[in-house]
Amino acid sequence: MSKPSVAEVRAGGQPAGIKERRNEEHWAGRYYMRDLSPYVTVWFVRAGIAPNPITFMMMGFGVLAGVVLAFGGLWTAVLAAVLVQIYLLLDCVDGEVARYTGRTSVAGIFLDRIGHYLAEIALLIGLGVRAQGGFEPGIWVIAGMAAAIGAALIKVETDNVVVARAKAGLPDKVSEAAMHPRSSALSTARKFASMLMFHRLIQAVELSLVVVVIAVIDTVRGDLLATQVLTVACVAAAALQTVLHLVSVLASRRLD
Repeated sequence: MSKPSVAEVRAGGQPAGIKERRNEEHWAGRYYMRDLSPYVTVWFVRAGIAPNPITFMMMGFGVLAGVVLAFGGLWTAVLAAVLVQIYLLLDCVDGEVARYTGRTSVAGIFLDRIGHYLAEIALLIGLGVRAQGGFEPGIWVIAGMAAAIGAALIKVETDNVVVARAKAGLPDKVSEAAMHPRSSALSTARKFASMLMFHRLIQAVELSLVVVVIAVIDTVRGDLLATQVLTVACVAAAALQTVLHLVSVLASRRLD
């Protein structure tokens, strides 16, 4: 096991169906990152590095992306997007190392979730500071923090479904049918909202890519108007998704 091949690591670290996990696998993982990650995973396996230190590295890159984003300019936006891609890569790698080496753990799952919280919170706060044009307190910093709170609440709502089911003695897995609202009208509304995909605006990968485009616009205009508009959009998306997701959970059979 000390010198596995990429093919061996891919077979052991990426079980069948991993790319099809509906609520756990990001589209970037399905389309390209899971194809690249085994080449990095094999290096960590050969080096004997445990999964949890890799998860801590993932956290570091996610938070660093938010810090970098806080500074103005086009190239900081590009660097933040690159850091988020590394964050996503390590998010794939830590699980692959854990599965291949048989070192999966509850602590690893916990740390992975914390890493996702930190990355999105850091990026949204960084966006607010960027919109403010500096590190002094102001309305745009508050807006970024408000969006970050919304993003965290959405994750809390998701995670607390598992917590509530565990406390009630129910299995943590929920069937696909149970995910849908009982009401046909709400189910249609949920599908429509999913088609709009506005909720992706506050997710780390999507936000980091959008910020690069926005930074180009700001550079051409010579002001921060585009970044400020994006910040407002993130606040609105976070607030709306927080409410809609809560309604979706309560209206479904996920808590039955």
